[in-house]
Amino acid sequence: MSGEAFGPGLSSYLTEMWETEVDVEVVTQATTGARRANVLFDAVTAERRHQLVATIVPNREMLIQPIGVEASGIAFGRTAGMPAAEVVSVNDNDDPLGGPFFITRRVDGETMPRQILRMVADDPQLGPTIARQSGEAMALLHAADASTIDSEITQPEPGVSPAARALALAEEKYDGSFQKSPAIALGLNWLREHLPGEAARRHVIHGDFRNGNIMVGPEGLRLALDWEGCHIGDPMEDPAWLCVRMWRFRNDHLEVGGFSDRGPLVDGYEAAGGTWDEERFWWWKVLGTLRWGLGLETQAREHLAGVHSSVVMAASGRRVAELEYDLLMLLQNELSSSAR
Repeated sequence: MSGEAFGPGLSSYLTEMWETEVDVEVVTQATTGARRANVLFDAVTAERRHQLVATIVPNREMLIQPIGVEASGIAFGRTAGMPAAEVVSVNDNDDPLGGPFFITRRVDGETMPRQILRMVADDPQLGPTIARQSGEAMALLHAADASTIDSEITQPEPGVSPAARALALAEEKYDGSFQKSPAIALGLNWLREHLPGEAARRHVIHGDFRNGNIMVGPEGLRLALDWEGCHIGDPMEDPAWLCVRMWRFRNDHLEVGGFSDRGPLVDGYEAAGGTWDEERFWWWKVLGTLRWGLGLETQAREHLAGVHSSVVMAASGRRVAELEYDLLMLLQNELSSSAR
């Protein structure tokens, strides 16, 4: 469905919400994102022009958690000091755009990973700046009082640690996979044997902070995008996910998103009040690598089942082998370190 096709529905929705006539001029539909449509548009009233983005879930079965909970996570992060968009409205009905959606104010910047890495190549200081700002942003989010966020947000059951819950979900996905992978099985065994205990307290976690879900400008980080995985969890999950090799886009020598080594990320995190835990970080990095391998397999399965037919989802299945390789390299490095 093209971006222009959403124009009439957006116009009708905003006219009713603002109680004034609203003309919608669709700027473009973002090309990124396998699961959702992101429509960039201007909403024009007699008084002003609003630059907005509508994030639309075309199939309710694809919701990780209710759309309102995701929007509350964005608002929570913004209040905490993390760079996040301003939420304008949330609609949990299929009308008028064919699925649940929320609208945020538009911020300009670069979101394409390879373009971000080209910007970094042109400015050697930009990569470490983004890494430091990312660490600061995560620490601010993690420091905020988790009890004030929407009570429906995903979180572990009482008495279950975030790590134990994440491992159980990975095991459940593995049990439902088409083809059982020996590499994934090995990784699950390692994770069970090294399961960390409960962190000092639970925090609000972005859940998908990585190169590909950030917006960047010449001055550095502008926005953290895609909050559908926001949840209550362990603070080391966020920085570990950013450091998974898949998000380096061939800049493998730069651990943090392909744009920096880890030092500035740690420095930014600690400077903003966070406590870095190296062992816990490593466990979540292994879990993140394994979990994304299972996630790619799930996306391919959703395509085959007709849940969300997309060439992007279909192509995900061929990349599972890359994550198996990454997982084995991580485990090899861990075993080598233990031997020393």
